[in-house]
Amino acid sequence: MFALLCSIFTYQPKLTFAQGALDIQAEAVIMIEADSGKILFQKNQDTALPIASMTKMMTEYLVHEAVKQGKIKWDRKTTISEYAYEISQDRQLSNVPLENQGTYTVQELYEAMAIYSANGATIALAELIGGTEANFVKMMNAKAKELGLTSAKFVNSTGLTNEDLKGKGPLGENATGENILSAKDCAVLARYLIKEYPDVLSTAAIPVKIFRENGKYPITMINWNKMLPGLGYTYTGVDGLKTGHTSAAGYCFTGTAEQNGMRLITVVMKTNSEAARFAETKKLLDYGFTTYEVKELYPAGYQLKGKKTISVPKGKDKEVSIATKKAVVVPVPIGVKNPYKVSYKLNKKELEAPTKKETKVGYMIIKSTEADDAGFVSGSELKTEVVTKKSVEKANWFILMFRGIGSFFGGLWSSAVDAIKGIF
Repeated sequence: MFALLCSIFTYQPKLTFAQGALDIQAEAVIMIEADSGKILFQKNQDTALPIASMTKMMTEYLVHEAVKQGKIKWDRKTTISEYAYEISQDRQLSNVPLENQGTYTVQELYEAMAIYSANGATIALAELIGGTEANFVKMMNAKAKELGLTSAKFVNSTGLTNEDLKGKGPLGENATGENILSAKDCAVLARYLIKEYPDVLSTAAIPVKIFRENGKYPITMINWNKMLPGLGYTYTGVDGLKTGHTSAAGYCFTGTAEQNGMRLITVVMKTNSEAARFAETKKLLDYGFTTYEVKELYPAGYQLKGKKTISVPKGKDKEVSIATKKAVVVPVPIGVKNPYKVSYKLNKKELEAPTKKETKVGYMIIKSTEADDAGFVSGSELKTEVVTKKSVEKANWFILMFRGIGSFFGGLWSSAVDAIKGIF
């Protein structure tokens, strides 16, 4: 009886039990914590499915990258092609009407894409950056490979079907095909987008904006993300990211929200209605924010017992202290202290002098003690860099000579001691 009572009061909830009770009505699902990439829930996460307008996350990434690299500027104006114009005039699709041969800034087109999922505006940006949409699609697939999105297959910049593109898209007149990604890769792409270009959220979080209020075709853009403030499915902390819908993709949504210093990224794919994609996302966010909290488990400068130094044979100091470069902050179930174990994986046994402060020597590996833990989007383990804590100058010839002499006589002394021991 005493043992039973102890087990009750020391019980720590397991992730698998909570996940089993969470019924998400979608074909594929994942939820991760943004900073660490820790997977908090998943279902069919590796199944590649059509992603519809969630495609535009990759287009957004490439726009931000082009701006960062100085290839384009937000205030740069571009002329609308006949193709982009024709697609933009189809009001059965999500669009802001563009003028044929009209000029628009990158900022205007980007906002139309990010807020209203405007397809003509997206094509105009793709043509600006890639020269043609076909070339831009090559850039999309190359970037997907670079980011490790193994399930990715992009055939256009928008996520529309070839039929919607009236046969004028990169696939040509008679071809079929849709952009494909797994839920896990959608989350990874969203994570890269948010981490590398956090300004993406300042646009994604805009609930309503008028496109070209004083222009020829002014239109009120109501964000398709109805979890934003005032849009019907409002959820505290939601500020992105991208919805999608085609008959093949169903209603899908890559969402993100931040509460109490923890940002979650969710993906639901192939739900059966607009309401469902937000209802299922709400279930995920409720579960994530009420079950987990982010904790600093290991501070910056953490040293693993027994591996606090690395040898620098020809340095002024014969060894140098090593430690983690950054703090390890991960989500853990509320009330659980630390469900992880750590180890070092060093690249070298010794360093050459001179060596600078914060020279990378390897990684500290963080792995859950739970056998059924879902791991991270990067794999079953999380890595953080281990670096040197100070610089070490190269020892001069005089010091090295005396070290050599010391080692020589030390070796003789050790041999003599061993010989005497052998006698007795």
